[in-house]
Order: sequence, then structure tokens, then C-alpha cells
Amino acid sequence: MLGGCSKKLGEVQAPIEEPAAFSASGTAVLPDRWWTAFDDPVLNELVETALDSNLRLQANWQQFQAALAVVDRESSFLWPQAEVYAGASIDRPEQDFSSGEDLQIGVGASYEIDLWGRIRAGVQAEKFRAQATFLDHQAAAMTLSAETAITWYRLVTTAKQLELAEEQIEINQNIMKLIRNRFASGQVRAVDILRQEQLLESTRDQKIFYERQLQILENDLSVLLGKPPQNELDLPEKSLPKLPLLPDTGLPLELIRRRPDVRQAYNLVLAADRELAQAIRAKYPRLSLDVSGEFVSQSYNDLFRNWAYTLAGNLVAPVFYGGRLRAEAERTEAVKEQRLYEYGQTVLTSFREVENALIREIAQKQSIEVTERRLELAQKTNGQLRIEFLNGMSDYLDVLLGLDEEQQLQRDLLDAKQELLEIRIALYRSLAGGLEMPEIP
Repeated sequence: MLGGCSKKLGEVQAPIEEPAAFSASGTAVLPDRWWTAFDDPVLNELVETALDSNLRLQANWQQFQAALAVVDRESSFLWPQAEVYAGASIDRPEQDFSSGEDLQIGVGASYEIDLWGRIRAGVQAEKFRAQATFLDHQAAAMTLSAETAITWYRLVTTAKQLELAEEQIEINQNIMKLIRNRFASGQVRAVDILRQEQLLESTRDQKIFYERQLQILENDLSVLLGKPPQNELDLPEKSLPKLPLLPDTGLPLELIRRRPDVRQAYNLVLAADRELAQAIRAKYPRLSLDVSGEFVSQSYNDLFRNWAYTLAGNLVAPVFYGGRLRAEAERTEAVKEQRLYEYGQTVLTSFREVENALIREIAQKQSIEVTERRLELAQKTNGQLRIEFLNGMSDYLDVLLGLDEEQQLQRDLLDAKQELLEIRIALYRSLAGGLEMPEIP
């Protein structure tokens, strides 16, 4: 048995091998509100607004409130159940039509003595389930914060891409003017003008794509903030933050104690254990006490003159239920084992998410360095090609291909930096804890 409600997290071990340390770690301390690590006031405001106003998260909170109500409902069986009743009847015989009245007012109470802790086990199961529901709310809040951060920085990157596209359109238009002037003097061919027009139209198409994507991302952000997407968002000037220092990933066991989704799976194991205890104890005898007091009379005037009371004790022991109680115990034991394996899978998934984020960040930083070097070389090459072209030493096709590659590398570099931010957000989300656990009465 896993025991009662006061047991600690470490008393249930996930059915996995002893985990080694994470492959990489930094020195920065990750705050509970992980998004503040970016030192971005706009992001801080957006995430706080989403946590306060997102409708999906509010619905998740109401689910937790419903779970607390279930705890109160199950806890009520630990107390005596009392009822007040009243009744009246009239008897009219057919022979003499004389009437007789029977009036009664009484109170009754019953109480099951929880000899074996069956009722307490049920209450404890609901408490663990309520804690799991709250932790599910925490996990949803962390997911919402990550979605908000990713959407915001995608929006910022798209706005930067739109600005870059407009700059590239202006550059391509200026080059087009230069080519037309040289064509008039017979220095270039007509096909060079057509190729430059193709590049110009391709850049304009990029601009249309980014304009559309910007509107879609604004709509996504509005819904995350709990606002209608057709309403205009008042967003400040957009800028990408500097990537913070790599956080301290800590020990794997610390991650198990910190992550809300892992703690949720753990509490579901404890809830299943308490349900198993409840099912086993349902096979034991039950002792209950019944008390009732009653006023009975045939007239209203004499109603409170005569009264009677009864006190009874009942001992009920299951004898033959067709194997129903045994089957229920077997079912709850299987559910407990299921929850334990699900808990282990959740732990493994949390380890994988951290490891994958660390691997991806290292590789992405290397990829950005390569892209930056490629862009630098492309800019130098294009500068040299333009000089040669102006001096009649190089064909315009070389200039065109170099220009196209340079502009594509500029766009790729922006996307790569945005992806690096998303990878860091995924790492923060994988390491993030949650809010304080409320006291379940």
C-alpha cells in the first residue's frame, strides 16, 4: 500500500532505471515564472494577461473547483447524517364517516462507524485527485505561457521579415533601374531584365506571405489573451530579445518534484492506491448506528405530548455478492498499476524533452554561426561581382544568383534566430515548476 494522504512524493518510485545527469547544464537560475528570464516587458505583460483572461485556462480552473466539491461531498460521509420529517394522514371509514387523523413529526440520524478506514480511503482518493486536477491546471498554465511566448516571438520575427522584404524590394527595384539604363546603352541583354523582374516579383510574393502570416499570428495571440481576433490588438514596437544564459538544468530527480505534469501523474497513482484500499475494505463488516425520535398524535393539540425514540446498531457483513467485491478490488488494483506505469512514462517524457531541447539548442547555435558566415561571404562575393559587372568583367546572371542567395540567407537567419528562441522556450517549459499547491481541506 502507498499509504495515506500525508505520504511524500519520494515514497513512490517510477518504474524506470536510475537516471544519469542531463547532458548539459548552465549556471543561470530559472525563475518559477520562466518567461521573465527573457527580460522582455512586453512578453511579461502578454503572458500575465493570458494567465488572467484565457478562457480555456479559466475552464480548467473550474474543473479544479468541481474536484474540491467532490472532496467535500465524500468527506460528508465521515459525519452523522440527520433528517427531519413530518407527515399527516386522514382515515375516513365508509360506514360512519367518522374521521381519524394521524400526525407525526420526527428526526432521524444515522452514522456509519468507519472501522476499517473505508470512507477515509475514499476521501483521501478524492483529495489526491483534486491535487492532480490543480496540477493539471498548473501544467495548462505553463503550456499557455509557452504558447503565448512562441506566438509573440513568431509575430515579432514575421514583422522583421516583412521589413526585410520591403528593403529587398527597394534594392531590387533600384537594381532594375540600373539594368534598364545599361540595357539602353546595349551593355546587358533583355533576358537580364526579365530575370531581375522575376526576382522582384518573387520578393513581392514574400511580402504578401509575411503580411498574411502577421495577421494570422495576431489573431492567434488575441485568442490566447481571451480577446476576439477581429478586434485590433494594441501591440508596442516589436523586437527580439537577446538569448539568456543557459539555465541550470539541475538533477533529474529535482525535475520530477518540480514539473506539474509529473506531479499530477504521481497524485493519480496515490488516488488509485486509495481507491484500491477502499475496494478491499468494502469486503469487511460495516457497523452503523441509527437514532430516531418522533412525536405522534391523532390531533394537532396533542401532537407534542407523546413522543418515542429508537436507538439501533447494525452490523452488516458481506457474505455472497457473486464475486462483485472481489472483481472491484481486482479492477482498482489494475488501475493502480496502470497509473504507476503512466507515471513512469510521464517521467521519461519529461527527461526526453529536456535532453532534446539541450541537443537542439547546441545544434541550432552552430547552424546560426554557419548561416552568419555564409551571409558574410555572400555579401562579400556580391560586392565583388557588382564591381566586376559594372566594369564589364562579369555576366549579370552571376550577380542575380548571388543577390538571390544573399536575400534568402537574410531571411533564413531571421528564421534561425526565431527557432533558437522557440528551442529555449521549450527548454524553459520542460524545466518549469508551478505555483504553490493549495491546502486541500
